[in-house]
Amino acid sequence: MGGYFRILAAIPGFFLSSWFLMLLWGVIANRLGLSITLSYVNSMLVTITLWLAVAPLAAAGRKN
Repeated sequence: MGGYFRILAAIPGFFLSSWFLMLLWGVIANRLGLSITLSYVNSMLVTITLWLAVAPLAAAGRKN
């Protein structure tokens, strides 16, 4: 049952991470020399992609 509540607790973190990425994208893009804008929906796609890539690494490194 604890895993279910952890998933529910991660949901607001996902939306906040996407929002922060959208807000900070202007700074990141300027440093990388990109002129691409990033909408909230696209930042959600980037965030979920990063989360799916990092989640197995975090689970493997977690100690029980």
